[in-house]
Amino acid sequence: MGYFYNPHLHDCVFILPKVLLRDDSKTKKEVLAGVKLPTGENVYPEQILTPKGQKILSKEYRKFIYEFSVWVYRALNVFYQANKTSKAILYKHLPQTGRGKRQCANTYLDIVLSLIKFNQENYNYMLFTIKNLHRGNNKINWIRTVSHSSAIVQNDDCVYLNLVNKKRIINYEEELFIIFYSILNYLNSAYGFHTPINVQYDLITGKQFQQYLNGIGKMRLMQIKYKYFSDKSLQLWDLCYAFFDNLHKIAINANAQEYMLAKNFNIIFEAMIDELIGTSHNNIPKGLADQKDGKRVDHIYTDLALTSIDSQVNREVYYIGDSKYYKNGHLVTSESIYKQYTYARNVIQWNINLFLSDDTAYDEEDKQSRREDRERFKNIHLQDSNVTEGYDVIPNFFISAFVYDDHKYNATENIRKHINGRGEHCTKVSYQFPDRLFDRDTLFLSQYDVNFLYVIYLYARNKINEKAIWKKQVREIFRNEIREVIQSEYKIYAMRARLGVDGVLYLQQHFYELNGRVFQPYGENREMYFAYARPQKRLAETAKQFEELNKVFFIEECNMGKDPKTVLQATIDKDLQQPVITSPWLTMHYLERDLTRGILVGYYKSKEQLQWILGNNDKGSLIYNVRLQVKGEELRDGSHTAGFYDSKKVQFVILYTDDVEKTEEYHVFHVKDTAKKVTEERMRGTWYPSEVKGNYFFYRFDEEVTIGRLKITELLRNLKVKHLEQFGSYTEGEPMFTTAEVVLKYRVN
Repeated sequence: MGYFYNPHLHDCVFILPKVLLRDDSKTKKEVLAGVKLPTGENVYPEQILTPKGQKILSKEYRKFIYEFSVWVYRALNVFYQANKTSKAILYKHLPQTGRGKRQCANTYLDIVLSLIKFNQENYNYMLFTIKNLHRGNNKINWIRTVSHSSAIVQNDDCVYLNLVNKKRIINYEEELFIIFYSILNYLNSAYGFHTPINVQYDLITGKQFQQYLNGIGKMRLMQIKYKYFSDKSLQLWDLCYAFFDNLHKIAINANAQEYMLAKNFNIIFEAMIDELIGTSHNNIPKGLADQKDGKRVDHIYTDLALTSIDSQVNREVYYIGDSKYYKNGHLVTSESIYKQYTYARNVIQWNINLFLSDDTAYDEEDKQSRREDRERFKNIHLQDSNVTEGYDVIPNFFISAFVYDDHKYNATENIRKHINGRGEHCTKVSYQFPDRLFDRDTLFLSQYDVNFLYVIYLYARNKINEKAIWKKQVREIFRNEIREVIQSEYKIYAMRARLGVDGVLYLQQHFYELNGRVFQPYGENREMYFAYARPQKRLAETAKQFEELNKVFFIEECNMGKDPKTVLQATIDKDLQQPVITSPWLTMHYLERDLTRGILVGYYKSKEQLQWILGNNDKGSLIYNVRLQVKGEELRDGSHTAGFYDSKKVQFVILYTDDVEKTEEYHVFHVKDTAKKVTEERMRGTWYPSEVKGNYFFYRFDEEVTIGRLKITELLRNLKVKHLEQFGSYTEGEPMFTTAEVVLKYRVN
């Protein structure tokens, strides 16, 4: 595809891109996309190969082809300037004006490049001429001033108010320069050329220049044609007139063997799409785009994950695309589809290796590179290895090109879903288990069509702000479209453990039933919400499991991209208004089986703190905090070191609050594990309802239990006495430690 001068034809040949062709389903032949005969029949390429055949083309299509050459030249030139070592472009200067027989310029590009070349080669001539035109403009002609104007005499001084200088009222040569530079300014603005304009004229722009394009320019040039005599001025007039008159003859060097051709335009198309949508391969880590099995991903970038909230970028994912430079409406082959799934699986494995494998097998240079990649992609953890072992959804897409029948460059819809012959959006789903959305083998692959002319337009103009705006729009379209596809296949819910239930423990105990259906979309500093997926076609089959899950979690339908906190907030607030009631069916633990088991007796000061303990925290877990003493920090009342807490081997925690002497109420929890140091900053992120200061030690529970009915008031009174004897002081509410042997003495038989 491209442009070359043929000296045998004494003309320029322009090779059109194949996207301007379309397969005719009836004749199984190629036809011109969007071109029809007056009878409504398609036009075949071979019908327009002769001058007589070209009369078949409409005036609008001929005008489109006439100007299209400039856009293709600009696109090829932008690619060539950025990739001068690429073998995809065969380049030599294109035909320029010069001495010799005048030939018909059949393409707009001839004229445009001739104007630009004239500006480059005649800079000194233009500057010298303009300087001469303005020389002496401010020098007063006293003879004409005295003879043509009256003087005012005052105090022996003679004053002339109307001075006469050498400036002419109408300067036709300067007007030609203004028209010339106005044309260059238009080409820079419209097509993205970077031709320097080194004069300070008031140029013709905007609506006024549009009038020149519509005929005023040609008319005005004809009016001033016979004002010029030098060869350069006549050549410049010739070029300007040719710009406004499509078929005017200009001088072309008929012996020039010059061209700009793309022998592999699919490479240029891929580069254009990557520039407008993806991230440069130079900014992508080794092994991610150029994969270790020899495959090379066309387009890859990171953006907001489908399961994340649009208003806050807190989790990202890789988007993987592939360009397909096909004829208009061509279908993607099965081989391409298979390769695209392989790209995605390789990307998933690369991410897992980056975060879940150590660096011992790598040399120092690779270790440093891996550390940099981990820092760069810290928001991308495709696998939730800590809780659900689910995988985030990886969006995949194909991009092919189309042209509108009216050949619009900038239309209302410059990117759209690819629709197959049945009128359906071409989205394919690959899976191992049909009911597992958050599974490594569940991959979605969509196809989109972009307006080829708009892509050429954006890439050729090479305006950074225009490309950035469209890139943002396209990425948002991809994200929203794939969300719609997923939600047509699955029902998506937000869920959070009810008070008194350890959601993480439940998921671990029911891992097989929930694997691939549940995923934790948010990281350490976000609320513990889970996305739960049910296949739309199997709702009846999953109804029973859904009912069981609903007993343990708050569950509300929540489309991807919505904030689950907002969706669940009303349900959670309603539950928090209810009094905390201990279930009558608690697991019974017999302390007699091991009298050495440690027991912590702790205090909570409010209903809000009890709700926080029972799961109204960012993790949805059952937890209790005690003050941690760290070496070098200020000593706080009731604080101990992590070693002290570990030495007590606490297996049960008994919690009480104010007025326990009257109510005799308390809660007993079985300890699952501990967190040895929770920083002040992390503590604030847990929604703790009281003031936070310093570090803390966490006890994590798996459930609320019973160890029998206790004489809680008497137990507390005696423990406070022993605590005072052991430590020399007691602050109301600080934790106290004992053993199962001691607690058994206060159990009601």
